[in-house]
Amino acid sequence: MAVYTIPNLLTFFRILVIPAIVLSLYTRTFWGDWISFGFYAFAGITDFFDGYIARTMRQTSMLGRFLDPIADKLLVSTILIVCVALERLDHWNLVPVILIVCREIFISGLREFLADYNIHMPVNQLGKWKTTLQLIALGFLVVFPSTPDAWMIGNIGITLLWISTVLTIWSGVEYMRRALHETHKAL
Repeated sequence: MAVYTIPNLLTFFRILVIPAIVLSLYTRTFWGDWISFGFYAFAGITDFFDGYIARTMRQTSMLGRFLDPIADKLLVSTILIVCVALERLDHWNLVPVILIVCREIFISGLREFLADYNIHMPVNQLGKWKTTLQLIALGFLVVFPSTPDAWMIGNIGITLLWISTVLTIWSGVEYMRRALHETHKAL
């Protein structure tokens, strides 16, 4: 099994850059926000390219299928929690944070349960849109305090976060529906 493929290295990078994003945000400075955004944007871009390269260069692997969704969940969950800690999201906007984090934990547990029945549930297009919209929303929230029109940029991020939450719940329901169907067939 090839561990050191380009897609896997991009996924490893996405996980390893999370502390740099967090530390930069915690400086609470103009440059800290923009450095964090740079790391974050690069991590988001690697999310697209690791899958694209894996498919086009035929470098898909079990490790990649395992690590890619974990990297996404770690990145999104960490940034959501840091945005709450830095008070970039107020009390009403904790609702999408809680729903997104709970859905991700639930789906991870469901995947583990399904693995016991040798049922593999690949990510569908709705799940990819959900992750993409989450990443875009969080990009706005990472950098908005250090932008010229912070109020507008912050509100765009919050609006996109709520929309991505709807997609998150929708994709979770679809995933559960598919999982019930597959387990019913397996039993």
